[in-house]
Amino acid sequence: MNSVYRDRWIECTPDALRIRGYYVPWGTKTIPYGAIRAVRSVRMSALTGRGRIWGTANPRYWASLDPRRPRKQAGLILDLGRFVRPFITPDDAEAVERIIRERTGLGTSGGID
Repeated sequence: MNSVYRDRWIECTPDALRIRGYYVPWGTKTIPYGAIRAVRSVRMSALTGRGRIWGTANPRYWASLDPRRPRKQAGLILDLGRFVRPFITPDDAEAVERIIRERTGLGTSGGID
């Protein structure tokens, strides 16, 4: 399988987004691009995601494992049409958002919130 993008925790394949460390203890979540209804870029702060390396304090979002999240500035929230929305922090959030938007036909980004 050829990757369009890959870092330690996030991989964009031609057909799906793969999130390593999503499930306990280290399971990978595979999301076909067709299942993604929306993607939103967010700027993180100590109170909005940077302090959490895995899990959630808000039952609406699930942060995949990323021990380097406290040093990152931006993340992506994926709307899959379910109550819980995956929150990911790729090393290159702009590139991953661009790939998701291209593969899903969601259009261009509105920028980081």
